[in-house]
Amino acid sequence: MSAMKLLSDALRKAAAVFSLLVVLIAALLYHFEDPNPTKYDSMAEDMKNLEENFRQQNKSCFILGASGETGKLLLREVLERNIFSRVTLIGRRKLTFEEDKYKNLVQEVVDFEKLDDYAAAFQGHDVGYCCLGTTRAKVGAAGFVRVDHDYVLKSAELAKSGGSTQFHLESSRGADKNSSFLYLKVKGQVEAEITALGFSRFAIYRPGVLLVDRQESRPAEWLARKFFSAVSALGSNSMSIPIQTVVKAMVSNTLLQPEKKTEILENKDIISLGKSEEQ
Repeated sequence: MSAMKLLSDALRKAAAVFSLLVVLIAALLYHFEDPNPTKYDSMAEDMKNLEENFRQQNKSCFILGASGETGKLLLREVLERNIFSRVTLIGRRKLTFEEDKYKNLVQEVVDFEKLDDYAAAFQGHDVGYCCLGTTRAKVGAAGFVRVDHDYVLKSAELAKSGGSTQFHLESSRGADKNSSFLYLKVKGQVEAEITALGFSRFAIYRPGVLLVDRQESRPAEWLARKFFSAVSALGSNSMSIPIQTVVKAMVSNTLLQPEKKTEILENKDIISLGKSEEQ
């Protein structure tokens, strides 16, 4: 038997095993869906009215992490829906844009190690969006804590003292300040500490695996996204979510009036809200 024939047979067997694994995992995840997800379908028809009413209030916002995958799409969504009179990016470097829709952006370049020196950049905004984050693989454990906890918390503190009434934080599914896993523990800790700041409204988004083709992608991340995309196609939406759905949910949720000052949107809540805006 030729080498090509052996390789072909091996690939077919691997594909069959992968397909079976996806089906089994999907069936398992069915029993672990987010409990009692919030229903947003009924408000879809009112979204245009909500946008117009919000637009008339001439509110401003800032976005942290606009150079990342979520922040980049969030910025585009905010500008396309045109609900803010002023949009400011706060980051460590100035970003370059070619399209006309970006021409009125305000950009504040800050040193995150000395954020107190840049308090003025956080003043005068009604709404703050935070998509700031890194990975332990890139910067190590200490660097991860510094970015995902220290930078995020200090930014929230400056936003609160600068007059922001809303703060929207991209967190992670499974965030828990008591977790034994560093990633989930740090996410949970910063959620709790920002809650204690007392924003008039604090929205926490806990998406699962983000389905997006990153510009910098490792083989393991690529395989994980393909796996969860296949699981999602089989009907389970408890573990993954398209990144476009996350940003649509964040912007749409800005327009709503929640029952509580602090709200946590789990993966299925984000999907429900994000998809309702598309209808």
